[in-house]
This record gives sequence, C-alpha cells and structure tokens, in this order.
Amino acid sequence: MYFVIAIAILAFIAPLQSGDWPQFRGPGAQGHADEELPVNISNDSPHLKWKTPVPGSGWSSPVIVNGKIYLTSSIEKGEGISLNALCLDAVSGKLLWNQPIIKVAKTPRMHRKNSQASPTPIVENERLYVHFGHMGTACLDLNGKLIWKNEMIKYSPVHGNGGTPVLTEGKLIYSCDGAKDPFVIALNIKDGSQAWKITRSVDAKKKFSFCTPLILPSPTGAQILLPGSDMIGAYNPTNGKEIWRATYDGYSVVPRPVVGHGMVFFSTGFDRAKAMAVKLGGKGDVTETHVKWILPKGAPHTPSMLLSGDELYMVSDGGIASCVDAKSGSVHWSERLGGSCSASPILAGEKLYVINESGVIYVLKTGKQFNLLTKSSIEERTLASPAVADGALFIRSEKNLYKFQ
Repeated sequence: MYFVIAIAILAFIAPLQSGDWPQFRGPGAQGHADEELPVNISNDSPHLKWKTPVPGSGWSSPVIVNGKIYLTSSIEKGEGISLNALCLDAVSGKLLWNQPIIKVAKTPRMHRKNSQASPTPIVENERLYVHFGHMGTACLDLNGKLIWKNEMIKYSPVHGNGGTPVLTEGKLIYSCDGAKDPFVIALNIKDGSQAWKITRSVDAKKKFSFCTPLILPSPTGAQILLPGSDMIGAYNPTNGKEIWRATYDGYSVVPRPVVGHGMVFFSTGFDRAKAMAVKLGGKGDVTETHVKWILPKGAPHTPSMLLSGDELYMVSDGGIASCVDAKSGSVHWSERLGGSCSASPILAGEKLYVINESGVIYVLKTGKQFNLLTKSSIEERTLASPAVADGALFIRSEKNLYKFQ
C-alpha cells in the first residue's frame, strides 16, 4: 500500500503541462517549476523583461496559461470596493481586460498583511475561477465573460479572506474556517451551486484558518487534504465525508500542505508553529498511530513548504530558512536570511527562490549544506507567491507585476 501511495504522489507532483502555471503553487500544487530561471532578480537586471502597474490592490498570485496572466484585485469605489478579475499578456505585460465581479458596499476589515483579493485564481478547461472568501466566488470564460457567481456562502471571517480553492471531480472545494462553525464546502463548477458542505469535526478553541486544500490521488479514490484549526482532515471529494484526521494545537493555519514519501507535511499555525509529518492512509482519528514526527522550531506561519527528494525546505515568517530530512524530521541546516517572509518559495531545477516582504530575493542551491547563491531586490513590498511559466519568473508586488527571463 505504501508503494502504491508513493507512486500516486510522484504522478501528482509531476508538471501537468510544460509552460503553464494554472493554480497556486504551480501545475503540481507543490511549488515546483520545470524551468531554468535567472538568479539576478532586480530592477536593473538584464533579465527584467517588463514591469507593469496592476490596477487596485491584492496579494493573489499570478497564474499563467497559454501566454495569458490572470490575477484578482480589489478596486476602491467610495466607501466600498469592486472585486475584479484581470488578464494581461505574458509577452508584453499589456492589460487585456479588467472585469468587475463582485461589488461590496463597505470595505470589510482585514489583517494588515492581508488583502481583499488574496486567494489565487485557477484556470482549467478554458474557464477561470476566482474566489474572494466570504464575499463570493465566480467562474468566467478566458475573455472575461461571467458564467456564474455565488455570493451565498457566508461565514464570519477573522482577518479577511485567504485560502484558495481546489478543483476536482467537477467541484470547486474550499475551507470556510471562520470565527465559529467552521466548514468545508464544494460548489458545482457548472453553475456554482452547492454540491456538499461538511462541518469540521474538531471543536477548536480558536476556529479560524486560511488553508488551501491539496488533492491526493490514490487507486481507491482521491482525497482532499486540508489543515485547519487543531486538525488536518482528509475528505472524500465526492460527498465531503471525513476519511481521517490528525489533531494538534494550532489555529490561523495558512501554508498549503505538501506530500511525499507516503506522508503529508504541514504547519500547525499560531501561536507557535510546528512542522508535522503524518503518514497517509488510515481511517478516523489517526493522531496516535500516524504522526511520524513533529519539529517545534523553524516552521512557517504563512509560506508553504517545499519537498525535493529527501529534503523538506521551509521558510519561517521571520525569514529563517531550514532544510529538514523529510523522513525523520532531523534538521540539516537552519539559517537566517533576513526580513519577514509571507510568499511561498519555489523550486526551479536545483535552486530555491525565496522572496521576503521587502522584495528581497534569495536564491539558494538545494542540498544538505546551506549555499546562498545570490541576493537581489525589486525594492518593493510583496507578499504574493511568485509564478513560473515558459522559462520566466513572475512576481507581483504591491503596485506592479514583474517578468524576469
């Protein structure tokens, strides 16, 4: 069984289509880029192909499919906002269309590190799916025409919206972990209607979290892996039924989990983040039987982890990068890079790209020894995770979108 799960994971994390980046953390949802990227990432770099202003504000990451870039943004309209979907040309950076989706009469409160447009879009089968948490979700064609939107799924957010949905089995699945009564929900992609809704099975003291689900394929059927407050759950995408769960102490969980070696790796969130590895499989509460290791230091509150071979890489919000043996949890190295980090790192070849909140880009060589290759900067605030397509690196800052190639 372990071998079968391992093969399924390897198939899952392989790039789905060379040249595209259709969802948060790329085609395999694990932050892997099958590209060779430049290491000098700065405003005066010869690799800077263009820099273009992005209307409004938002920390959603860019997604790129067939030479088009898709983003979401929040545009101020008096006391309210317009939540928009944007499309840019990947070759020139030209804005092709800017489509209003949802109007909000009064700007909702949010955390200072959040935005009103934080979840990343998804592109699949000529459709664009955009999500704004408790404010609504929509589907468009790739010319910006609205197909459907759903503003009926309500919950009490804390710090605003955050997690991105995932697409599988004709459903758009996402967490609604608010201040009370947290749940996971699935919408039918044909019309946005509710397919199922399942209440989180653990009564956490602090219930809010912002995690993005991960699809885990297996010969017996796919599972949705989704950490939240005080628990990680595996859910059946067909009906939402919880298959297994493991518990811990933690809330406001943000990083998307990663998988490999028959395990899922994730962070427990606030107050003190811990990195955990849980063996895949099982049923019911597997806390006592399937937790393989727990690392109490260096775990991220916000950036997602990266797995490369036997090495698990993580960057804490305080800018400390670590390399951990994925099978045992032992630490190979842990080094302070500098600054605060919110963006999830990416892996391109044997290079790890880490961007801090001030726009400083660190490029490290992967391996059991710490090896910083370059340090450069775009000198602009950024919390959005970068994207890679057709050999180019795309970075969204507070005001601009950059392309390096």
